[in-house]
Amino acid sequence: MESRFRVLFLIALVFTMSGCAATKNLFGFGNEETPPPTSEPPGQVIDPEVERREIKEPAIDKEDFEIGVFTGIMSIEDFGTNLVYGARIAYHLTEGFFIEATVGRSEGGLTSFEILSGGARLISDSERILTYYNLNLGYNILPGEVFFGEGRAYNEQLYLIAGLGSTRFAGDDRFTVNVGAGYRLLLTDSVAFHVDFRDHLFDIDLFGEEKTAHNLEAHIGVTVFF
Repeated sequence: MESRFRVLFLIALVFTMSGCAATKNLFGFGNEETPPPTSEPPGQVIDPEVERREIKEPAIDKEDFEIGVFTGIMSIEDFGTNLVYGARIAYHLTEGFFIEATVGRSEGGLTSFEILSGGARLISDSERILTYYNLNLGYNILPGEVFFGEGRAYNEQLYLIAGLGSTRFAGDDRFTVNVGAGYRLLLTDSVAFHVDFRDHLFDIDLFGEEKTAHNLEAHIGVTVFF
């Protein structure tokens, strides 16, 4: 009887061991064979041989002040279009905003009334001198680059500008509002070329009733950063 129990015990032990081995293989606990390393080399990486152009482009100087002169034409309402010239100084608060002070001078011609009247003058020659002083706030928009040839690139920028000031004309100082836009081209890291368009608005009453005169100005100029 005792020998029978020993035989049954041995049979159960054999089945238990084979069941553990099958369970390991079933649940992934068994030893996994490592795949042999491939002997084929990886594909060759394409290295394009592209010749790079070296372009030296000017950048705005690190200094924040900008000073310069300008000249152009100014259409004084009812007094014709004449030469205008002046100077500007600006301080760049940030990359976007800047403050600009300008002074300009032009001279009005004869009005159509004076021409048709045969010599009657509304104002004297000295009162035809127009001098304006403005303090403006500008904002730079649409920065970009312009290319000249294959190896030269220049920074360019459009800006909007508006401000308040005073205009001396026709024997009186007139409160003035001016609005406009400009274009700045950086020729070097410290020299810039400008193209500007402005409208100077002030009230005038030389013809019997007060009205707001629009005095359009277009000028070009050069400034230096320092």
